[in-house]
Amino acid sequence: MKRGYFCVLVLVALIFASTSFAAERVVDLTATDGTKLKATFFPGAKPGPGVLLLHQCNRQRKVWDGLAQQLASAGINVLTLDYRGYGESGGDRFDKLPPQEAARVQNEKWPGDIDVAFAYLESQAGVKRDIIGVGGASCGVQNSVQTARRHPEVKSLVLLSGSSNMDGRNFLRDSANLPVFLAAADDDQFSMQTIEWLYTIDANPGKKLVHYAKGGHGADMFPVHPELLGLIVDWYVTTLVKTPGHAPADPNPPTVPADVQILNAIDQPGGPAKVTSQLEEARRRDPNATLFPEGLVNVMGYEHLQSGDAKTAIDILKLNAAAYPNLSCRRPERSRPPECPESSRPAALRHQRPRATPKQHQAECGTETETAGGSQELKESRDRGCSV
Repeated sequence: MKRGYFCVLVLVALIFASTSFAAERVVDLTATDGTKLKATFFPGAKPGPGVLLLHQCNRQRKVWDGLAQQLASAGINVLTLDYRGYGESGGDRFDKLPPQEAARVQNEKWPGDIDVAFAYLESQAGVKRDIIGVGGASCGVQNSVQTARRHPEVKSLVLLSGSSNMDGRNFLRDSANLPVFLAAADDDQFSMQTIEWLYTIDANPGKKLVHYAKGGHGADMFPVHPELLGLIVDWYVTTLVKTPGHAPADPNPPTVPADVQILNAIDQPGGPAKVTSQLEEARRRDPNATLFPEGLVNVMGYEHLQSGDAKTAIDILKLNAAAYPNLSCRRPERSRPPECPESSRPAALRHQRPRATPKQHQAECGTETETAGGSQELKESRDRGCSV
């Protein structure tokens, strides 16, 4: 009898232990302008670090639920947030905003909203407020990198299928003590290029790149590659619990394509002149050589222009024009003249997926292309705007 009673007590204790930490709760937050924001807090199994997860612009916070539950089971407290205009958060629906207003909300409102969520996470009992991780997908990559810029207590990043602007890239170059986990898939072509670019830029020796042939965009990779969830959990356990702010160097680092590596050279002082010389040398061997992806270099040029660095912007855009002189043949299919057949396009641009229409882009990615700058020229220059 006593033995049976003891077994019942043990069973109840085990059930309580297995469920108490998983009792996530919906949280009501208030932005500085009074807008109501929704979040979900997943308390860890024991006191430990915190992680803030920021969704992509064609999803909402619940896309992170599976990952958040696994992290909580591993002793990591997690907060997921709906951006204003998304999910259950207040504000005008983001996909209904005109492009300029959407850009204003992203640039002027979202950082403060994210900081409110960040402060809530740090304030929770059991959260080690000086050891925080941030993760994001697609437009959440930019938001994650910028959050780390504002908060030195961020000790680890997870970035899926996205990019960051010039300030974010410079931050990663200068952040040798911030380990970064990156992942994307080839069937999300331009996100793969931008993630590889960030991997090349990142100064931390413990950085990790996961490369899939297929998987889709951002958190949509989870159903296709469920092991990715475990890789991310292991990453945060390593960089936030076992050795905060540190990850072991990858013994078998991936090889990044040469055309992506050269983006890093163009993006640094004196880079356009160096790459111009490399292009001239390559053209002597192959008159059709291009060396780099046109769309991302175009974005880079406009970023410098909008930052006030007109000289570098002109140098970058001149380099791009030299590599891709037949501009009329790179317009969208609906406006390309008949004298520009597919075979006449530069080799680097053949067989790329068509540029997204505004409606397609909003359906896949929101309007995060405006993050890097609101000009119409910049928006139209991108081959696909989900991650640049």
